[in-house]
Amino acid sequence: MTLTLVKPEQMRSQLLRPLALFRSYRREHVRADFVAGLTVTVILLPQAIAFSVIAQLPPQMGIYASIVAGFIGAMWGSSSQMHTGPTNAMALLIASVLAGVALPGSDQYIVAAGMLAVMAGVLQFVMGMVNLGMLVDFVSHSVTVGFTAAAGLLIIIKQIEPLLGLSTAGTNVLVTLWEDIVHITELHVPTAAIGLGTLAIILVLKRFAPRLPGPLIAMIGASAAVFLLGLDRQGVETVGQLPRSLPPLADLPLFDLGLIADLSSGALAVAAIGMLSAVTIGRSIALQTGERVDSNQELVGQGLANVAAGIFSGYPVAPSFARSAVNVAAGARSPLSAILSTLFLIVALFTLAPLAAYLPMSALAGTLVVTGYGLIDFQEIRRIWWGAKEDALILVVTLLGTLFLRMEFAILVGILLSFAIYILKTSMPVVHAVVPDDSFRWLAKNPTRPQCPQMGILDIHGDLYFGATAHIERAIFAHLEAHPTQRFLLLRMHSVNVCDFTGIHMLESLIRHLRQRGGDLYLAHVRRPLLEVMQSTGLLEVLGTEHILHERAAIEHMFYHVLDPAICIYECPVRVFRECQNLPKPEYTKQIEVDPVPAEPVPEVEPQELWEALRGERPPLVVDVREPREYERGHIPGALLVPLPELLQNGQSLPREREIVLVCRSGRRSLRAAHHLRQRGFDQVAMLRGGIIRWEACGLLEAVERAGAEGERPLVLTDRAQQ
Repeated sequence: MTLTLVKPEQMRSQLLRPLALFRSYRREHVRADFVAGLTVTVILLPQAIAFSVIAQLPPQMGIYASIVAGFIGAMWGSSSQMHTGPTNAMALLIASVLAGVALPGSDQYIVAAGMLAVMAGVLQFVMGMVNLGMLVDFVSHSVTVGFTAAAGLLIIIKQIEPLLGLSTAGTNVLVTLWEDIVHITELHVPTAAIGLGTLAIILVLKRFAPRLPGPLIAMIGASAAVFLLGLDRQGVETVGQLPRSLPPLADLPLFDLGLIADLSSGALAVAAIGMLSAVTIGRSIALQTGERVDSNQELVGQGLANVAAGIFSGYPVAPSFARSAVNVAAGARSPLSAILSTLFLIVALFTLAPLAAYLPMSALAGTLVVTGYGLIDFQEIRRIWWGAKEDALILVVTLLGTLFLRMEFAILVGILLSFAIYILKTSMPVVHAVVPDDSFRWLAKNPTRPQCPQMGILDIHGDLYFGATAHIERAIFAHLEAHPTQRFLLLRMHSVNVCDFTGIHMLESLIRHLRQRGGDLYLAHVRRPLLEVMQSTGLLEVLGTEHILHERAAIEHMFYHVLDPAICIYECPVRVFRECQNLPKPEYTKQIEVDPVPAEPVPEVEPQELWEALRGERPPLVVDVREPREYERGHIPGALLVPLPELLQNGQSLPREREIVLVCRSGRRSLRAAHHLRQRGFDQVAMLRGGIIRWEACGLLEAVERAGAEGERPLVLTDRAQQ
C-alpha cells in the first residue's frame, strides 16, 4: 500500500463535486427527489431529537447537525441516495467519548461535542485526500456488526429508566440493568404509560401498516396526550421548547491543545465508525442502484459534513442506513433528495418547534428502544458465528468491548484485530503440493495420490513479501525434507503478485540448495510484475530464463527435458503424469540400482558428424540404450541395442578399445550410461547430442524392423524427414 496525495486534477474534482452534480442533474428527477426528501424528513425530525437524547445533548443540536450535515454530505459525497446526519450508534459513541471529558449538560460538554465533530471531520477529510479510503477493505465486516449490535443493547438498557420513569444510577451496563430490575416497582405510572404506549403503537403500525411513519405518529399522539391530560404537571418529563432559528456558529476552542489531546482517541474512533458506515452503506445501496461508490470521495464528503456540523452548533454525524434505505425506497434519484430533506427540516423547525414542549421523554425512549432493537442483526450474527472463526472472534471482541469498555477503545480494538488477522493470514499463505487429477487436465491438492519421486510441484497462494517469506520458506523446505528424492522443484506462481528483496533472497537460497543436491528450481505462470522484479534484481540471470515455464507446457518440458528417464523407467513405481503413461516398460525382472549422475560433462557428437563417421574407415560403435520397442520403431543403422538396465549390469562386455557413441531418445539416458561407463574405465565414450529426436530432425536415415511372413524381422531403411 502506497500513501500518495491525490493528483491536482483529482483534488479539484473532489472539492468541486457540487458543480459536477448540478451540471449532470436531470430535470425529470425533481418530482422523485421532492417526494423522497419529504419522506425522509418525516423520520429525520424525531430521530434528530431522539439521538440527541442518547448523546446527552440538547435536542436542537441534533436538528442543527441534521440540517448542516445532510446538506454538505449530499453535496460532497459520492452516493446519490445516502443520507448523512445523527445516528444511533454515533450518538452512543459521542456519549461514551465525552463522558471522560466533561459532565453531561454542561457548557464544556456541548463545546467538546462540537470539537469532536471538527476533529473527526478533519481526520476523514485528510484520509480521503491521501487515498486512504481503501483502508476500509482491511476492516472486517464483523466490526460493524458487533458494534451496532452492542450499541443496540446499550440503547435499550439506557432507555429503560426514562421509559418507565425510574431513578437509578448504574456505573456500567450490568449494574444499570440490575438497578432497573430492583427498582421496577418504583416506576412512574404516567411516564410508563406514555412510554409503553408509544412502544406499542410503533410495533403495531410496523406490523400492520409498515408504510406509515410509526415513530412520528406515536410521538405526535404522546405529545397530544401530555397536552390534553396535563401530564407534564404530573411529573412526565418533556423535551421542552426548541429554539426557532437557523444553525448558529459555535464558539469552539480550536487551538485548545489539552482538549484536543483528551478527544484524540475518541475522534479517531468517530472517524473510523463514520468511514466504515459510509462505505458499507454506500456499497449496499450500490447493489440496488448499480452506482459506483468512491470511498475517497465519500470520506471527503463525510469529513466536510462533520467539520460543518461542529462549527454550526452540531455534533458528529455519519450516514444513516435507515434513512438511506427510506430514501432509496421513496424513489430518490440524486443527492437533491437529501438536500430537500434539510430544507423541509428547517421549515419544520420554525413551525413545529413549540410542539416539542409537550413531547415526553418516555415517548422518545420508546422510539429508541424499537430502533435499538433494529440495530441487532440476529441473522447476520448467526451467519458470522457459524461461519469463519476469525470473523466470529472479531464480532465477540467488538461486541463485549463495546458493552463493558470505553466504546472508542472497543472500536479501535476491533479494527486493530481485523488488521492483525489480515496480516496473520497474508503472512502465512497456503503452500501445498499438487498433483494431476484423474483426467490429467488439472493440478490439485490430493494427499492420497502419490507424488513424483524426482520433482515436487508446489502451489504458493500468497505474495513473497517480508512478512510471508519465512513461512513460505519453512513450508518449502519441510516438503523437501519429507521428500528427499525430489531434486527438482516446480513452483506455480500464479497467485504471487508481489515479491520484495526478502522474497528474492529466499528464492536465491532455494536455488542454491536444490543445485547442491543435484537438482534445480523452475517457475511456472510467473506474472509480468514479478518477472520484472526478478530481472531488475538479477535473480533471472541466476535462475536462467529457460527455467521460467508456461503453465500448460511446464510438466511436459520437465518430463522430456529435465527429469531422469532412467529413474522414470527403472525405479519409479508410480505413473503420476500423463507423459508417464507411455513410458516403455523394462523387459527384465531384476531390480537395478541407478547411480546419481555426476556433474562432469560428457563429449557430445552432432548427428551429422556421427553419420559421416559411420561411413568412415573406423566407424564408432553406436550403442542404443533405449527399450526394445523404441528401438524397433526406428534406430540408427548398425546400432547395437543394449537397454540401459542391461548396460548398467553387463556394460563391462563392451569393447574398450573402440570409440562408443551412446544413443537414446533425447540424451538423458545416454548421459547416465556414459557416466557409468567412464567410471568403469571406458575412455572413448561420447553421446549423441539431442538423441534420436535430433537425429530425426536432421532428416538422417533410420532402420526400422518389420516382421516378415515367417516371423523374421528384416531391416528397412527409412527417411523420417520425408514421411
